[in-house]
Amino acid sequence: MFDIIGKRKWFYLISLAVTIPGLFFILLTFVPGSNLGLRFSIAYTGGTIWEVHFADQNPDPDDVHRVLVAQGLGGEVNRTTTGGREYILIRTEPLLRETQGDPDATPVPSAGASPAASSAASSAAAVVIPTASPVATAAPSAAPSPAAAVAVASPGASPAPSASPAAVPAAITIPTDGKFGELAAALIAEFGPIDEVRQQTSVGPVVSQELIQQTFLLILMGAVGIMLWITFRFGDFRMGVTALGALLHDVIVVVGIFAMLGTFIGLQVDALFVTAMLTVIGFSVHDTIVVFDRVRENRVRHAGEPFEAIVNHSILQTLGRSINTSLTVVITLTALFLLGGEAIHAFVLALLIGIVSGTYSSIFNASPVLVDWHLWDERRRARELGAQSAVRAASGT
Repeated sequence: MFDIIGKRKWFYLISLAVTIPGLFFILLTFVPGSNLGLRFSIAYTGGTIWEVHFADQNPDPDDVHRVLVAQGLGGEVNRTTTGGREYILIRTEPLLRETQGDPDATPVPSAGASPAASSAASSAAAVVIPTASPVATAAPSAAPSPAAAVAVASPGASPAPSASPAAVPAAITIPTDGKFGELAAALIAEFGPIDEVRQQTSVGPVVSQELIQQTFLLILMGAVGIMLWITFRFGDFRMGVTALGALLHDVIVVVGIFAMLGTFIGLQVDALFVTAMLTVIGFSVHDTIVVFDRVRENRVRHAGEPFEAIVNHSILQTLGRSINTSLTVVITLTALFLLGGEAIHAFVLALLIGIVSGTYSSIFNASPVLVDWHLWDERRRARELGAQSAVRAASGT
């Protein structure tokens, strides 16, 4: 019989080897100006994301960044590739347009919308350009006044045969008002017309601050609620705390790996990451409860045996179930990660890491910590009884 509890120190070392580097990179997030650690999406930091394609050339990100600096804007510029088409992804401070409607989001018209309808529906500070002739209509010199939207269309024009409706939308919306409009005009003047806008979103600092508060509140409420329920269900405060410790282990592992990936490849933490963390917490607790429930049953069936032996029996009895359950989820998530869309890659990756870590911590961390806590309590009670016996002997009673 494999003695998992007897080798628990080795499993503790493995957990430390995984969590300590993660904690280091998490702490790097708080170093000002380091650009290391966790990379948050604009949902958390506030800002503007603008991903565009230039009709005449594929400019270097450094050249685009110099245009941003000349406009008095900070931020990051990267090159992305989708479907063999290269885009420039600009991430900068919030560039909220002075428009009617929602200032926190700048919509891009759908492929089915007509240019005239798009200009009327959008605010007065946008140029709607059909992709039938992007170069002719998107020239900087043809920019309209900020007070009006200009729809340039050729009624008889038809798209070029090589144009793909799925790849290039029927119309694009280019801002012309405020700092966003100044940036767009500067980029068009430098690199030529823009023939596709793939992303165009702004989130203000108020929205991002509320989302951060809600994120911490959700995770805290979930963790505390789980601890209280396990304590109530099993009538043992130690089980609730050790289950919470296993959850903390899983959170550090997932967040730490994302901090490493954010440092080296720029992987960002978005709003879906919170959903992934709550799912990981629930899954990890599921395995821990299965083991703890078997421990409670075996303490009655094997009364008189050492507690560490009872816990070891319980782990081995539930090991196959835990591995089979986790393996089926891992296989499904792996297929989703490989075949799913790019938009859910970070979400699925967080789930994959969390499920594997949750299975490990439930078997090799939560139960061994429970044993060590139980043994420490026994030694403490033995010392207290010894001290009371010594006092009684000294007093002659």
